[in-house]
Amino acid sequence: MKKEIFLSYLRPITYLRKMKKFSLLLISILCLAACSSEETNLSITGKVEGLKKGTLYLQKIEDTTLVSIDSIKVEGDPAFTFETFIESPQVYYLYLDKVDGSEYNDRITFFAEPGEMTINTSLKNFEANAVVEGSKNQEKLAEYRKMMKRFNDRNLELIQANLRAQQEENEEAMQAANDEYEGLIKRRYLYTVNFAINNKNMEVAPYLAISEVYDANIKYLDTIYTSLTPEIKESKYGQSLSEFLKERRKMEKLNEVAGESSEENL
Repeated sequence: MKKEIFLSYLRPITYLRKMKKFSLLLISILCLAACSSEETNLSITGKVEGLKKGTLYLQKIEDTTLVSIDSIKVEGDPAFTFETFIESPQVYYLYLDKVDGSEYNDRITFFAEPGEMTINTSLKNFEANAVVEGSKNQEKLAEYRKMMKRFNDRNLELIQANLRAQQEENEEAMQAANDEYEGLIKRRYLYTVNFAINNKNMEVAPYLAISEVYDANIKYLDTIYTSLTPEIKESKYGQSLSEFLKERRKMEKLNEVAGESSEENL
């Protein structure tokens, strides 16, 4: 009888222990399920021709800091694959840390967006030979950069012309080079503004506004933001442009007040 009473007390304790073990097991299973089902919506594959040893890093800007999302060690096979989740199309970086004695490391800048992307390049010209596919925003960014190269090339020509004019003490030629340079800067800004407006339904539009013409007259930036589609306004760069415009307006208002105060003191 005593033995039966003892067992009757023991059964609840044994049951609780079993339930505790079951709960821990259930929690472990749920954690494993959560980890294994982590959502990924961006796949990046590619090859770095000629790379035998090194580390590739997938990076992005987070809170003004460049952070590494993932990394892959390359040992013999130059092919690579990255799987990650991207909330909104944005600029990513593929950074190569070489282990081949080369003096410089390289970084490819590309516009990532959900889906399947490929990046193929070479070890010798890691950035210059990069071919990025699978992103409409990247296509537009490449188109924009191609035009910017023309502006930059002409800019270098004008710098050289200005230097020659200085050596020859040719004031007229110096002034002509300076005038064309100022006109070139204006055309570059206007081209960027128009390019953004013409691509108002893509994330590349607000990105160019805050990365290329952030110091332009606020009316141009406001025109770009106003032209954006509702979806792009809600994107990462759309929201960044909105916040930037608010800060610019505050700064300009403070400058106006400061200017008025200076005039009163005079």
